Amino acid sequence: MLFSRRSSCLTLAACLVAPRVAFAQAPSPAAIADYEAKLKKYEQARAAYDAVADTYWDQVTEKRRTRNAKRRERVAVTIDDYVLTQPPQYSGPPRPADPFGRPPPSEQPPIPVIADFLKAAADQFGFVPDRPQNDADFKRAYARAGLAAGLTREQIIGVYAFETGGNGTYDMQAGVTPTRPNAISPAVGYNQLLSTNTVSLLAEFGERYLAALRMKALPMRGEAKRVFERKIEAFKRMIAYSRSVPQRWSEQDKLAKTTRGGWGVHAAVLDIDIGPMLQVQKLINSVHFAKMKGYTAPLTPAELEAMNLTGDGNGFDIVSMPHAYRDRVPTANFFQQRGYERNPVARRTGVVANLLADMEAKMARGAQSPGARELASAF
Repeated sequence: MLFSRRSSCLTLAACLVAPRVAFAQAPSPAAIADYEAKLKKYEQARAAYDAVADTYWDQVTEKRRTRNAKRRERVAVTIDDYVLTQPPQYSGPPRPADPFGRPPPSEQPPIPVIADFLKAAADQFGFVPDRPQNDADFKRAYARAGLAAGLTREQIIGVYAFETGGNGTYDMQAGVTPTRPNAISPAVGYNQLLSTNTVSLLAEFGERYLAALRMKALPMRGEAKRVFERKIEAFKRMIAYSRSVPQRWSEQDKLAKTTRGGWGVHAAVLDIDIGPMLQVQKLINSVHFAKMKGYTAPLTPAELEAMNLTGDGNGFDIVSMPHAYRDRVPTANFFQQRGYERNPVARRTGVVANLLADMEAKMARGAQSPGARELASAF
């Protein structure tokens, strides 16, 4: 009876309080009118900015096509083949706060995090990555794989120092910290491999990775061998899924970002037997791309990171640029608009010379951090 009376009292209190809360939160007609007027001004200013920005980024795209065509035809690229002005910046009024408390329209759905990748891998493929007991074990596997593929110690440590600040772990995800659970990108690991990279690498080099895993399984016996073989079978399913779309970046990007299977494939970067191979492959692909394009000099750590950061095509565009142009050419020439706007390094440095100098300085600082020292000791 006491419980019933208390419940009744609580219910009555809730009924009395709820209307007052709702009434306090309801915006007045004047507040709504003020919001609508400010929203109209914002939308007009934003539309004007978007028109200017679209023209600028269309010009960037067209100049990039021209440079690529010239390189194919072995014609020298000139300074006129770059956009030499900085991107326009929005300077109008901010979007006003909605008086009803509704959030602004989101441009994209929330980005999945490590827990989402792991659950999708288990649900979709029956894959559970073998995660190391400590980060030093992963670093040793990464160092061995990098040297075997032909990367240098300086390249490996330089990229790691830049991408992680010198203290990143094998399961570090872009934007995620102990106090901030939301990711800014699906990029994971020492050189921040995107989920689309993982799908693309499995589709192209899946047989090579399977061969390496089978070699590792040969000396195993008993339950350890059975568990490892189950991992290989699950990994085969992930490779097949990665090959379920044409091997075009746009198709692989859609698979990686919008399907549960694509999320699950990305969990492979967390496996101590597979992850180092994937991360190293991404970097060695950049080295091979530069050589294929006729760039015979060894890539400096900063040049390799430029390719890792912007993609091989745009990165090679930076690396192959005449040094005399680097002080004049804006970094915006090597990004898509959204990628540029999300990249604080590109925006802050302004021109290519500053971008490369900033990378080198950050690498030098990061190389003195405990994580980078631990990676150096792995060699």
